Amino acid sequence: MMMTQEWMLLKGQVQLNEMTALVGKAANEGRSIDAVERDLWESLLALGRTLLAGYVERVGPGDMGASLDYGGRELRRLESPHDRRYVSVFGELNISRWVYGTRETQKHEVVPTDGLLGLPESDFSALLQEWDQSFCLQSSYEESRRTVERVLGIGQSVRSLEQMSVSMAASVPAFRESVPQPPAEEEGAILVLTADGKGIPMRRNAEQDLPAPARRGGRRKKGEKANKKRMACVGAAYTIDPFVRTAEDVVEEVLRDARQSDRPKPRHKQLRAELTRELDGVEVNAKERIFSWFAEQVKLRNPCGRKPVVCVMDGERALWKMLWALVPGVVCILDLFHVLERLWQAAHCFHPEGSDAAQEFVTDRLRRLLRGEVGYVIGGLKQMATKQKLRGARRGQLTAVIGYLERNRRFMHYDEYLAAGFPIGSGVAEGACRHLVKDRMERTGMRWCIPGAQAMLDLRAVYLNDDWERFHGYRIKDERRRLYPYASLIRRKLRRVA
Repeated sequence: MMMTQEWMLLKGQVQLNEMTALVGKAANEGRSIDAVERDLWESLLALGRTLLAGYVERVGPGDMGASLDYGGRELRRLESPHDRRYVSVFGELNISRWVYGTRETQKHEVVPTDGLLGLPESDFSALLQEWDQSFCLQSSYEESRRTVERVLGIGQSVRSLEQMSVSMAASVPAFRESVPQPPAEEEGAILVLTADGKGIPMRRNAEQDLPAPARRGGRRKKGEKANKKRMACVGAAYTIDPFVRTAEDVVEEVLRDARQSDRPKPRHKQLRAELTRELDGVEVNAKERIFSWFAEQVKLRNPCGRKPVVCVMDGERALWKMLWALVPGVVCILDLFHVLERLWQAAHCFHPEGSDAAQEFVTDRLRRLLRGEVGYVIGGLKQMATKQKLRGARRGQLTAVIGYLERNRRFMHYDEYLAAGFPIGSGVAEGACRHLVKDRMERTGMRWCIPGAQAMLDLRAVYLNDDWERFHGYRIKDERRRLYPYASLIRRKLRRVA
């Protein structure tokens, strides 16, 4: 049984007096400030736990009488109070309260104290869950567990943090539906879509976890890796104002790192990442989900069709095919930085790496591409290969570069894009892959299961979209509505009694 409310408050007053005495004693003894700070922090946690327990006592055990009318039925109070574990940021409490239902072995249909307190479904407080996952978004579960234990003195298992992540992420889809669209006056004149893929290292399946002789066939097949990656499709949608440039402006910026100070910034950027996985027994394709979301963004953020919509991506055919199938009528732009990589590959077929000649080669071809002279660049590379009689690996490398340019030629009208002020680089997608996936999910030794990986992608996207606090406010309210539809009934009954 918990101590009475009066005793809890008296204990809190004693603890506060002890903290005041601690400060005076520390000053007399000449203790260092960091030592005093540490002692005060531990005392504050203890005081917080005492006062929180006092608050629970004040709310009471929820005794509404021997029976309770709810939903057109009479529920009876079960024979004895039921205890519930509650882990707050101050420490663990044991909450004893009355429950109402039909009988002991059936569902507890009304728990007045839980509804009045707004207790979460989990044993862990909503605030502790938010803090836990704030750490987990940045560091491994084990590092996060140690950090929370060191700061708050609360021991949690890695498994509980992983389950917490999956449970929390289940609220993300509904939260996204609840978020209003950005005000039209805050949007830029161009709607930009960009997508890319990033591999996530996955855990081996049960068979692969067995020793090699115990596996079916005794060893992995040729080309089979011990830990395979599953590709996540990462998408970003934002608006931006036009930024008209010349070919020379871009050359200076790209090759000489002369970033222009008046470059407009993306507005209301939204990130998402999806894995191909099963949902309700049906496999859903990651790319299809991202590009379906793109189609929704076009409808919601460009309802009248007045904004130009551009999509900047690399040359992966699967991405372009999905774009054409789900988001027609978009200006397709091949990411300039992927083109630049191919130009360097071509340059090294003729000139040594790091040489001035290679730099001049790339600068000249890049300038021509930006002026819309794609055909001349392709033709020139073919002529150089013939005149210099390239053979072997260098000939194969140059052939691959030429093939890449020819396949994507229709997405390389850079002179038109620059004149219209369109973006021509997919830096946002590259950055999203790094921030959303790589920085957290590709650290040394990390391996993921599909549900855990998708949960982390969902929560990191919410965090990077600057929606973390709003998400938790939504999640807590939604959970309380679901768990305690009777909360208002209990409050009305208590007011009548009072």
